[in-house]
Amino acid sequence: MSQHISNVRPAPDKVLTDIADYALGYEIASELAYTTAQHCLMDTLGCGLEALEYPACTKLLGPIVPGTVVPNGARVPGTDFVLDPVQAAFNIGAMIRWLDFNDTWLAAEWGHPSDNLGGILAVADWLSRSSIAHGGQSMRMKDVLTAMIKAHEIQGCIALENSFNKVGLDHVVLVKVASTAVASGLLGLTREQTINALSLAWVDGQSLRTYRHAPNTGSRKSWAAGDATSRAVRLALMTRAGEMGYPSALTAKTWGFYDVSFRGNAFKFQRPYGSYVMENVLFKISFPAEFHAQTAVEAAMKLRVKMVQQNLSSETIQKITIRTHEACLRIIDKQGPLANPADRDHCIQYMIAIPLLFGRLTAADYEDDVAADARIDALRAKVECVEEPAFTADYHDPEKRSIASALRIEFNDGTVLEETVEYPIGHRRRRAEGIPLLVEKFRANLRRRFNEEQQQRILEASLDRSRLEQMPVHEYVDLYVI
Repeated sequence: MSQHISNVRPAPDKVLTDIADYALGYEIASELAYTTAQHCLMDTLGCGLEALEYPACTKLLGPIVPGTVVPNGARVPGTDFVLDPVQAAFNIGAMIRWLDFNDTWLAAEWGHPSDNLGGILAVADWLSRSSIAHGGQSMRMKDVLTAMIKAHEIQGCIALENSFNKVGLDHVVLVKVASTAVASGLLGLTREQTINALSLAWVDGQSLRTYRHAPNTGSRKSWAAGDATSRAVRLALMTRAGEMGYPSALTAKTWGFYDVSFRGNAFKFQRPYGSYVMENVLFKISFPAEFHAQTAVEAAMKLRVKMVQQNLSSETIQKITIRTHEACLRIIDKQGPLANPADRDHCIQYMIAIPLLFGRLTAADYEDDVAADARIDALRAKVECVEEPAFTADYHDPEKRSIASALRIEFNDGTVLEETVEYPIGHRRRRAEGIPLLVEKFRANLRRRFNEEQQQRILEASLDRSRLEQMPVHEYVDLYVI
């Protein structure tokens, strides 16, 4: 006898309704969250501007059909492109993520919540220009900051207790979900439509994580988030046009996300949605490096100073030991040949060798001409990485959220140098020290693309939060147009 299968559509999954209710109805009251979002906006756009110096990135940008200009389309900062919101979201998202220099969230699943700005800014800019063209009003930049806070929260809260990398999926699934939620809000979708759009995001095929790991590490990791945030915009627009949803997209027996892609496990949640993630997000201020290496690189920079002071040569190094947290070992402890820049910026041995040799770590240091220096691989071969259980425990402690690493260098003459860094410069606990450096990073990135007058206009609008929040979106984006 055949087994009876009910065709009664269930109520929507609670995960979907909770996200929709937060995205559409929650009022952000945290001044810290808005101030952090202001800094995040500057830093994220600055990272995109720096990426425009790299042909590997720019070759993927622009309209799908060369020369296309979309009426009332979204602008892509640092360029003259005028695109539909889906393609604009990809362009902005790819720029933001290309150099691995925007913000980071570390938990059971790590990721980069500012990746969502691709979809947020594209939709808000396109809607504003379209509204103005028809006699309406523009959105304000506060709407963008609010959407950023909510996207950070959705992505980050799901990530706290749920590891997608452990089932082979890439964290950009959370970019797609978070961007879908906030794009739905910006587009004015109803609660039912937003739930439908979110279900489409979960039903979608999700990216395999293989492009981040040996032996397949490659440049897709630099545009995967742009792809995810642009896909979110497309799904939200399809829903606005009347496309249906799938209420048990997560929980459906056999065919739902949990059974197909999450080994039959339901999501776990540590806390309700609020503004916690934006308030605690990690900024990459000093080094364009995978975040689990930030403290190790900072320690290496300090040790380089000591080496110079003591007249110690890198060629006399006998052994380097890195004590660090488990997640660091799982992601970026990498031996053997490194095939491309995407491979190198996810190798902790490479990322500490550069500062020990040259006293720096920049995006250019991952390129082939620098990597050809034989001293780098010689130093990599002397590195041993081991887990420090206390560092792993503090990494998962919600009150600490540290990313500690300790370096010990042994020299041929018996000299030993050691350095431990518990919290990176971009950590919330080092905000007072970090924000001035973040602003200087933004200034430096503006100088890459704009003349002094245009730089000053952008700075005046960006550094004054009250002015920024009231500024029409299209007017702020126009400040970045070439």
